[in-house]
Amino acid sequence: MSSEQSAPGASPRAPRPGTQKSSGAVTKKGERAAKEKPATVLPPVGEEEPKSPEEYQCTGVLEIDFAELCTRWGYTDFPKVVNRPRPHPPFVPSASLSEKATLDDPRLSGSCSLNSLESKYVFFRPTIQVELEQEDSKSVKEIYIRGWKVEERILGIFSKCLPPLTQLQAINFWKVGLTDKTLTTFIELLPLCSSTLRKVSLEGNPLPEQSYHKLMALDSTIAHLSLRNNNIDDRGAQLLGQALSTLHSCNRTLVSLNLGFNHIGDEGAGYIADGLRLNRSLLWLSLAHNRIQDKGALKLAEVLRAFELTHTEVVERRRLLLEKGTQERSRSPSSSRHGDSKTDREKSQMVGISNSALVDKTDKTQTMKTPKGLGKKKEKSWDLAKKEEKSGSGQSPTQGTPKKEDATKAGKGKVTIPEQKPSRIKGIKIGSREKRSILPESEQLVEATEVINPLLEPVEHRDGKVFMPGNKVLLHLNLLRNRITEVGLEGFLATVQYQMQFSKAKSVSKGPVGLLWLSLAKNCFAPQCPAYAIIQELMLPRDPIKAKLREDEAMAFFP
Repeated sequence: MSSEQSAPGASPRAPRPGTQKSSGAVTKKGERAAKEKPATVLPPVGEEEPKSPEEYQCTGVLEIDFAELCTRWGYTDFPKVVNRPRPHPPFVPSASLSEKATLDDPRLSGSCSLNSLESKYVFFRPTIQVELEQEDSKSVKEIYIRGWKVEERILGIFSKCLPPLTQLQAINFWKVGLTDKTLTTFIELLPLCSSTLRKVSLEGNPLPEQSYHKLMALDSTIAHLSLRNNNIDDRGAQLLGQALSTLHSCNRTLVSLNLGFNHIGDEGAGYIADGLRLNRSLLWLSLAHNRIQDKGALKLAEVLRAFELTHTEVVERRRLLLEKGTQERSRSPSSSRHGDSKTDREKSQMVGISNSALVDKTDKTQTMKTPKGLGKKKEKSWDLAKKEEKSGSGQSPTQGTPKKEDATKAGKGKVTIPEQKPSRIKGIKIGSREKRSILPESEQLVEATEVINPLLEPVEHRDGKVFMPGNKVLLHLNLLRNRITEVGLEGFLATVQYQMQFSKAKSVSKGPVGLLWLSLAKNCFAPQCPAYAIIQELMLPRDPIKAKLREDEAMAFFP
């Protein structure tokens, strides 16, 4: 009985053979189904397909646009756009704060060290520093990138997010690892930016080919260029000098050029001086902390006073004068001698008719009552007619007052006309912020749409040679910490004396005035050198900053 009872009790625990087969069949079918039909993986909720950067429309906010474009380009870690830190005023701790610091010194030491450690790491993290106009995120004024490499893709991102910045004025790259290829890409990016971008600074970026002159091309709009600490040697200076001016081309937009902390020697200084011969836009030049000696200093001093034109420059000047003469003859209404005589006869007849008409009119108007003002006007016209009969100018006296276009002719007849502002002269724009150089009087009277070629300036002939008055547009020259001795100093003394005589000889204070600031300190001569003392004495009244300080001091003592 016990064996029979135990059998039915053990039967439910033992597995059935049918069920074992059926379960095995089910697993085999599942494996075949898994092999036949691959499982479809659904994307996570909220995740979209990657978007292309070309489809993105920039908003004008650099922080948002740069982050979005970096994400679309596949960057997972990219620099952040932050406000440029400003220097804080010096902090003077009070007595109460110093007492609290001494009381909590053990606890403050740990927190301060941790904060300083974190701040150091944050400082070395790549960032894009910006300066805003009136704390508006859309009004980025200047961009500073320092200490991290700017690659080709980053410049491609900049080509998308920088053009919408309508108030961008300056871009500063300091040790960003530029190459000749990335510099070319950067130059292609500049025309896409806003027209307000006028300042570019590339410092600490030495290039093997020294192709910095491409930033000074004829179509460039850069007004302020800084190329400090780029290991520029004489070869690079030659390219920069040719970019300033040659016999057939000249840069007309660059106002300031900083070439400090480079390796420019005498030969390179000579190339820069050659560029200054025919350049009339550069106002500010720094060659501080270079390797310039007396030979290069004499070349720079020579172009700032009257210098002799070379044979090729004389030939080019004659060609320009002939071309100018043919243009003036083509503009005149009468080009033949017969036409001139015919117009002269017609003018003389018109003068006689107008004079007789005036006599008749004055006889009739003497019997009539006329206003005082009208009578004075007619008396003036009668006097004018008499003067023109004597002078034979041929202008009809019935016109009363000369026209604007005949202002120069009327000036010869001593007729008073209202003065015209220099900015009203046709074809010449004077007083722009970028070019503060004032054109000479001879250039103001020429109807032209661009600046006159310097070879057409008034020259002086001496001993069969042609001398130009020199570059009077350059106002600031910095030659601090070079290798100039008293020999080179004598050249600059002659230049300063010449410019002083030239400015005193000019009766009207219009046009360039020459150097206003000259720095020759920390060179290879003693500070007590007589030539250096005379230069300092002559330049003192010309320096506008020191003159302003003297005026302020005088006002403080004598209110």
